[in-house]
Amino acid sequence: MTWNEPGGNNKDPWGGKRGNDGPPDFDEAIKNLQKKLSGIFGGKGGSGGPGSNAGSGGGLLIGLIVAAVVAVYFYAGSGIVNEQERAVVLRLGVYHETKGPGFRWNPPLIDKVYAVNVTKVRLWTTSEQMLTKDLNIVDIKLSVQYSINLSDARDFVLNVRDPEGSLQQAANSALRHVAGSTQMHQILTLGREQVAADVQARLQTYLDNYRTGIRIEKVNIEDSNPPREVQEAFDDVIRAREDEEKFKNQAQAYANGIIPEARGGAQRVIEEATAYKEQVIARAEGEAKRFELLLGEYKKAPEVTRQRLYLDAVEDVLSNSSKIMVDVEGGSNLLYLPLDKLVNNSAAPAGGSGGLTAADIDLLTNQVADQLRRELSTTPRRREGR
Repeated sequence: MTWNEPGGNNKDPWGGKRGNDGPPDFDEAIKNLQKKLSGIFGGKGGSGGPGSNAGSGGGLLIGLIVAAVVAVYFYAGSGIVNEQERAVVLRLGVYHETKGPGFRWNPPLIDKVYAVNVTKVRLWTTSEQMLTKDLNIVDIKLSVQYSINLSDARDFVLNVRDPEGSLQQAANSALRHVAGSTQMHQILTLGREQVAADVQARLQTYLDNYRTGIRIEKVNIEDSNPPREVQEAFDDVIRAREDEEKFKNQAQAYANGIIPEARGGAQRVIEEATAYKEQVIARAEGEAKRFELLLGEYKKAPEVTRQRLYLDAVEDVLSNSSKIMVDVEGGSNLLYLPLDKLVNNSAAPAGGSGGLTAADIDLLTNQVADQLRRELSTTPRRREGR
């Protein structure tokens, strides 16, 4: 049943009692709504019991709302700092502290927290054209590995607006300075490691002066090439230098083989000379000792010693030469024929191989023996005639 039908008590939904005069006034409806809200939030709603129950329920709701707001506030200000991070805290825009790993709580809207990873190694690369000391242009690809100092997280957050942008600009400046002080062939060949080390030292100096809190881990010259327009000519220069190094290495290898061999030969000659010297000295000392002993024996028996020395000398002479002994009939003497000397003094036959055969030696021996026999047979006759 509607509010304006019979039995509806003429009670409209806006709280007024009207007949059939139409809808209630808008201002009256607003006033009724305000009364209901004031009753819910603890206002005086009238003299009856329902007004007091509404007031107690409104106080409980407010307490719950306040507790929820406080919980959200504390939750919003809590956090955990990881092991690889450091938290830089600003309180009302001013640096307050740097917190290490663990739980932290900072009041929201008062503190502002910047978490910085201080263990991560970051990488930045660039490719630039640089002018060298000898006024040549080279293309250099540079890579920089860097991290944030453990104790300089505050500097990284506060001192420079864009520390990584400052790193890039400082790296380009350091590379230009080092490349402009280095010859082209050093950058392209053997001097790349030294160029990278010089760039790293200069870049770290720049960053320390800026107080960026960045530590350079490693600078690498990943690639360096001349401009494409002169690449072919440069390749010819590289090949010529490689040939130069190859010939140097070959010469060094030859020297490494010859010099030790010559030193070994010189040492061998020295050792042989030393051995010969010691041998001669020892032999001379032995001969002197032997002479002293012979002198003592000679003083005891001169004749016997003289005869013994003579026989020893003859034995030494005859033992070192080839000889033939001829037994002459009718006499007691042995004749010595130096056939080796005779053979050497004989003329070699023309077109032959030189020297006498065994038959020639036998024939010559027989002729000499016959000649000696004839001379020995005529010798007594001559003595008798005299």
